[in-house]
Amino acid sequence: MKRIIFMLVFLFSLSIAFTGCRDEKKADNKVEKAIDKAGDNIKDAADDVGDAIEDAADDVGDALDGK
Repeated sequence: MKRIIFMLVFLFSLSIAFTGCRDEKKADNKVEKAIDKAGDNIKDAADDVGDAIEDAADDVGDALDGK
């Protein structure tokens, strides 16, 4: 009787350990990808703003030069 109980407890513990690890890795991976994507989007937006400012400065310079 004790062997059956110990075996069931062992199998239950083993299944919980493997199931828990797999789920955490997937969640961590999704969060990491989302953070990387957000960072890339922020960097792209900053580059676009910088380009727009440079273009506007060039237009002002051209207007002042009379071109």
